[in-house]
Amino acid sequence: MSTPFDGEAYAARIAALAATGKDMHGEANFVAALVEPGARILDAGCGTGRVGARLAELGFDVAGADVDVSMLAVARRIPGVRWYLADLAELDLSTTPDAAPFDLVVAAGNVFPFLAPGTGERVLQRLAAHLRPDGLLVSGFGLDRAHLPEPAAIVPIEDYDAWCAAAGLSSVDRRGTWDGEDWTPEGGYAVSVHRRRS
Repeated sequence: MSTPFDGEAYAARIAALAATGKDMHGEANFVAALVEPGARILDAGCGTGRVGARLAELGFDVAGADVDVSMLAVARRIPGVRWYLADLAELDLSTTPDAAPFDLVVAAGNVFPFLAPGTGERVLQRLAAHLRPDGLLVSGFGLDRAHLPEPAAIVPIEDYDAWCAAAGLSSVDRRGTWDGEDWTPEGGYAVSVHRRRS
């Protein structure tokens, strides 16, 4: 996954948004409502660690993975989370302290539109492999140019759903925002919840 910002610049942008009073924890709050306290969560494509850090603050057992060295350098300043440098298309935590399956994997922040072309299905297979049976995968990303930064690719939601199905994931819910608003195809953003079939 590549990004249009280096880690320091991205962190500064997020900090500036937070300073305006904007709630920066919508993704973490959405995820926290789906699992039991203390659940194991993987923040896939964690970037600078904002979502994973908040989930750890809420008492979850969190690991994060990202391929961007500069993003991960910022994340690693945050205590209480295990951070891994990894390409999601090749993700394998079987030889790490996080070999046990996760209760939930979250991919927030337009992870899928920033993947290397042609790797979406493989990434979903690798994420599903890190879930326990009946575990949840939650992702959120923009569906049109108005909801994506220019370098990001547009990923049709039908393609995403097909990749999920091929990875053994069944649809549970779809929302239009991390605040839980109803989803419509015209809304331009989708937060999708899928479950690993047991």
